[in-house]
Amino acid sequence: MSSPRSVIESVLLTAWQRRGVIACLLWPLSFIFNLLIVTRLALYALGIFRITILPVPVIVVGNIFVGGTGKTPLVIWIIQLLQEQGWKPAVISRGYGSSAQQVRAVENNSHANEVGDEPLLIAKRTGVPVFIGRDRAAAGLALLQAHPNVNIIISDDGLQHYALGRNIEIQLSDSRGNGNGWLLPAGPLREPATRQSDFYVVNTTEESAGDAYVMQLVPVDAERLSDRTQRQSLRDFSFVQSVAAVAGIGHPERFFTSLRSHGINLTTTQALPDHFDYATNPFADIEASAILITEKDAVKCMQHNAIANDVRIWVVPVQAHVDASLAKHLLEKLHG
Repeated sequence: MSSPRSVIESVLLTAWQRRGVIACLLWPLSFIFNLLIVTRLALYALGIFRITILPVPVIVVGNIFVGGTGKTPLVIWIIQLLQEQGWKPAVISRGYGSSAQQVRAVENNSHANEVGDEPLLIAKRTGVPVFIGRDRAAAGLALLQAHPNVNIIISDDGLQHYALGRNIEIQLSDSRGNGNGWLLPAGPLREPATRQSDFYVVNTTEESAGDAYVMQLVPVDAERLSDRTQRQSLRDFSFVQSVAAVAGIGHPERFFTSLRSHGINLTTTQALPDHFDYATNPFADIEASAILITEKDAVKCMQHNAIANDVRIWVVPVQAHVDASLAKHLLEKLHG
């Protein structure tokens, strides 16, 4: 069972993989979208639109493919890499889905509806300062004022937020590539496929990805939502008679495929809209012995008692395994 919004998103994502009837009908609007992109870039180049340079290095992690490609696990990996090298990193984000109109800090007890699910997940997983704001530069300045020991900032998303100066750009994609190669709304691209960045990373199950660095998201032991100290191997779920999987992320099918690769026979799958707020309980009508969800969904589910106490629900965290040469080259560029 899928929601109407997720069905529409699925139809569009399918249409965007080829230059079919729907894409061709929308192509004239893509021409207008491209004109807006070019005009906006020109205004920044001419200095009419202001670019703010923060007093510390800024790494922007983003994508040109609309929707989720795995940025949050990559941001967490970069944070851990920098910490191992003695850096004091912090994160800024727009806080997609948040109700906040102004810059604000993300705390462990923040509500996902107020700060966004991904910033809250990053704050909980890493413990580093995280600030959100539609104006990333203002968020960065506020963060540095509150945490003067921070000496490097990672912008979660923001590749197209040119008002924020950046030292390094990391462009992330996944197995869908550039789809049909067209801009919105005829295709899935926010910017032309020729858009240049410092590093390119592909979230894929393949061993190599041409000139890009490979990132693989590897699920680890599941944790019961009502008690995260209770852990169970994913392989154990292959012996459970009925297992459901629910995901409100950018590419739910990737999560479902990953679970099946561990021998789990999913009797039910439910793709929710990305950043689904769980104001309604999608698990109430699911008949299953176990329900597997993503960690991104878990930070929101924990804030609804009826869901948080459902002992059938298990969280499946993932770890980003990234080509080791990216760590080497990223650090070299920072020091250079």
